[in-house]
Amino acid sequence: MNKAVMESLLTRRSVLARDMVGPGPSTEERDQILAAAHRVPDHGKIGPWRFIIFEDDSRVVFGESLAEIFEADNPDASEGLVAFEKKRLTRAPLVIAVVSSPLEHKVPQWEQVLSSGAACQNILLAAQSLGFGAQWLTEWYAYHEKVKSLLGLNGAEKVAGFIYIGSFQDKPKERVRPDLAERVSFWG
Repeated sequence: MNKAVMESLLTRRSVLARDMVGPGPSTEERDQILAAAHRVPDHGKIGPWRFIIFEDDSRVVFGESLAEIFEADNPDASEGLVAFEKKRLTRAPLVIAVVSSPLEHKVPQWEQVLSSGAACQNILLAAQSLGFGAQWLTEWYAYHEKVKSLLGLNGAEKVAGFIYIGSFQDKPKERVRPDLAERVSFWG
């Protein structure tokens, strides 16, 4: 096994979106990240996911819509909170929304949803392998019906995550993880 790959897997950490800076991935690097997401396990080869790209001005335009939705739902929200929502996607140079798109198929929907999660993980790993930081987020807007409509999601589709990708200055701090030994058992 390639030791660099194993080391990358064992040291993977999310870089917080608020800590990201430019530059983000080039068009070629973005396409490599998407190609890696496309290579996940996919029982039946049905591709039960899709990707929505936010970069450049689209992050700003989408943020304006998020702020409007947020303010309508929270009329007493401070100007600061509304301003934060407006700039939410500008925390990173590139944001990829991974949409779980399960199909009516002999492949169980649960497996299709898991495949979407695997696409999110491959995006994180591909971004890291190219030297970028990444964070997988599902904040309020991932679940809001008006945002789902804004994204053009159909009834069965759900946002698996918004993956924020960018450069970073400080190495992310290690965090305490659950005890692996408590989560492993041997059958028989």
